[in-house]
Amino acid sequence: MHSIDYRYLRFANFKNILQWDLKRYLNKTFKSKYDIVDLGTHIKEESKKYAICEEGKLYGILGVNNQTGIFDAYLEDGSRIKQKYKRMETGWIAYNPYRVNVGSIGIKKPEHKNEYISPAYVVFSCKEGLSPDFLYLLMKTNFFNKIIKENTTGSVRQNLKYSVLSNLQIPLPTFELQNKIVAAYNTTIAQADQYAQSAKNIDAQIESYLQEILGLKQTSSTQKQNTIGRFFKLVRLMDITRWDVYNNRATCFGRYNSVYLSEIINKISTGTTPPTYNKEYFNGDIDFYTPSDINGDMYLRNAERHIAQCAIDDKKARLFYKRDLLFVGIGSTVGKVGLVAKDIVSSNQQITGITFNTNRIIPEYAFVYMHYFKEKTTADQSKTTLPIVNQEKIGQIRIPLPPIDTQNNIVNHINKLKEQIIQLKQQAEDLRKKALEEFEKEIFE
Repeated sequence: MHSIDYRYLRFANFKNILQWDLKRYLNKTFKSKYDIVDLGTHIKEESKKYAICEEGKLYGILGVNNQTGIFDAYLEDGSRIKQKYKRMETGWIAYNPYRVNVGSIGIKKPEHKNEYISPAYVVFSCKEGLSPDFLYLLMKTNFFNKIIKENTTGSVRQNLKYSVLSNLQIPLPTFELQNKIVAAYNTTIAQADQYAQSAKNIDAQIESYLQEILGLKQTSSTQKQNTIGRFFKLVRLMDITRWDVYNNRATCFGRYNSVYLSEIINKISTGTTPPTYNKEYFNGDIDFYTPSDINGDMYLRNAERHIAQCAIDDKKARLFYKRDLLFVGIGSTVGKVGLVAKDIVSSNQQITGITFNTNRIIPEYAFVYMHYFKEKTTADQSKTTLPIVNQEKIGQIRIPLPPIDTQNNIVNHINKLKEQIIQLKQQAEDLRKKALEEFEKEIFE
């Protein structure tokens, strides 16, 4: 007798069948020791919209993203609001129907002050017996995210309608057990938050250390004497380099003499983007940095984009070299810096590369100062819609210049503190990962 081949069959337990919908059972991607229920029977869409257009009254608007979930976005005068908004209460959940597949979903917590949200978001509440905190965690798991992606529709923009969401199924422990599971998750997350806060505290210590070692907290008697009232300041003629109101923008009164960057720069040039119509210029082996790749680390990691050697050969892109400092000179993140870690890299036109005279300044010290005192290095940015610090203005940035040995000591001390920060952040990340894994292990088989 031949054995039966079940490779092309999938079975559903008859007791779990609530609707005669073949697709819903074929797409079932999880098992659980808890009862499987229809989500729609436990949630309610909150679709009512409110007119918030009273002139002179400020309305708090909420936002949703894939990092923090719900957040207090901004306050808006009612006279500027041209459409009705949805309202959210504590414990309600909202998601962006076009970005929920990448985690754009959140729950309103007591600490959120604002209460209105764009009508473009889907808002719903949980009925008795379903903890909103439990459901929110469930919807952030890898298992459920896979289900969400399988159920989004749309040829151009993927969309998860509320009607589709409510037709999904979820595992549902008792309400008491839901709360215990959430409490266990939150305990682990609280430990992670402690590590993350410790990392922030050390980072704040670094700035205080720099203030102390460079003597930047000291205010010279000359500065005190030259300040008259609240709206007037006298500037010595010998300190004036330009005849404009910003000439005294970043003068350093500290333990060491300060110099203009132009005095200690060997080479400065701004990046450029090769013509995008020529596909041969891209997807090569050379890192091509944009401002989003510069994230606060001293040494730059791999860039998201790459260009080919032929773009360099055809002089359509510029090269920067190991230990050059890349400075974001245009855009909302103007002033961000990072050091080139590889032998050669390139960048777009928003970034300026600086090669320092290493007999006078070590690049790592330049990074440390320019990273932690960005308000000084960008004080002379153009007061336009798009913030700009061009090459000339970069050259006019002043920096306190200790002896090379002192610079090395500063960098070494900060690197040790940075190592502690990295360890604490990793511990926090590991705990968050552990919390989610334990949650998934408890719910899914």
